Amino acid sequence: MKYLITGGAGFIGSNYVHRLLERGEDVIVYDNLSRAGAPRNVDWLRQTHGADSFQLAQADIRDAASLASAARDVEVIVHLAGQVAVTTSVTDPREDFEINALGTFNVIEAARLSGRDPIVIYASTNKVYGGMEDVALAEDATRWRYANLKHGCPESQPLDFHSPYGCSKGTGDQYARDYARIYGLRSVVLRQSCIYGPRQFGVEDQGWLAWFIIAAVTGRPITIYGDGKQVRDVLHVDDLLDAYDAAIKRIDVVAGKVYNLGGGPENVISVYAEFFPMLEKLLGRKIPVARDDWRPGDQHVFYADIRAAESALGWWPQIGVEKGIQKLFDWVMKNREMF
Repeated sequence: MKYLITGGAGFIGSNYVHRLLERGEDVIVYDNLSRAGAPRNVDWLRQTHGADSFQLAQADIRDAASLASAARDVEVIVHLAGQVAVTTSVTDPREDFEINALGTFNVIEAARLSGRDPIVIYASTNKVYGGMEDVALAEDATRWRYANLKHGCPESQPLDFHSPYGCSKGTGDQYARDYARIYGLRSVVLRQSCIYGPRQFGVEDQGWLAWFIIAAVTGRPITIYGDGKQVRDVLHVDDLLDAYDAAIKRIDVVAGKVYNLGGGPENVISVYAEFFPMLEKLLGRKIPVARDDWRPGDQHVFYADIRAAESALGWWPQIGVEKGIQKLFDWVMKNREMF
C-alpha cells in the first residue's frame, strides 16, 4: 500500500516509516524538518533503507495545497505532525492552533478531496480529557492513583480541552471523528499517552521519560516539578505501531471510533519517586535534581483505560515498563554523541 506519514521524520513517524519500509511499503514522508532531530531521522532512514527508499515531501501541514498534492494517490494517511508541547501552546497559542487544528483540518480535507477513500489515522492525545478534577484521587507512598477508576480513564470521560494545546488537538480529534459521520471518511482517532522509545529526542517540555534519560546520561540539569509522585502510563513506540497496523487492518470495524492508546494500569510509573531509582540503577550513580512547584495543568494522575482498543484491535502492550526503559536507556547510551 501507499502511505503518507505527516511528521514522518519525527520520533513516532520515523519509527513507523522504518517499519513500513522493512515491509516493502510505498511511503511519502511529509515533514517540514523543523524539529531538531528530524534531519537526523531522515538521514538514518536513508542510510538504513537507501537514499531512494521513500519520497520526502519537505512541506508544512499548514500548506493545504502541498498537502493535497501529496495525498492525492495514497491509500493510508497517518497524521502525526503537530505542535507537541503544552508550554509552547501557552506561549504562542496562534501558532499552536494553526499547526494542530488547521493543520489537521487540511489533512482530513486532503483525504476527503483525493477521491481515493484513504484510511486516516489521527494521533490525538489524552490531554483532551483535561485535568479530570471531578475524579477522586488517592495518595500512596510513591505515587498518586485514581481512587475509583480501576482500569484508568475511559473514552467516556467528558472532554475538557484544557490549555491551548488541549483545545487544538481536541479540535482535530473531533473533526477527524465527525468526518467519518458526515463524509464517510475512514478515519480513526487514537488518544495517545506517554509514548517513548528510540529516536525520541526528548526535551523538558515534551517526551519526559526520554528527556530524563538523556539529561542523566549527559549530565544536564534536571528539575522535578511538584512532589514527583505524578503518575503516567507509558507505552513503548513498538506497541503503539502495532496498534496502528491493527487499526488499518480492521478499519471496517474501527472507522469513526475513538480509542485510548496507552500503557494502561499495568504500565504505570511515577515520574520521579519510582522512575529515578530505576534510572540510577541503570546509570550506576545518584542523579542530582532541583525541585520546583507544580506547573499549571500538570495532572497528578493519568493512565488510560485501554480495554476498548484491546477488544476492537486485538491489541495489548507487549513491552513492560522495565524492559522498555532498559531498551531506551541502551539506545541513548549507544548514541550519546547525538545529544
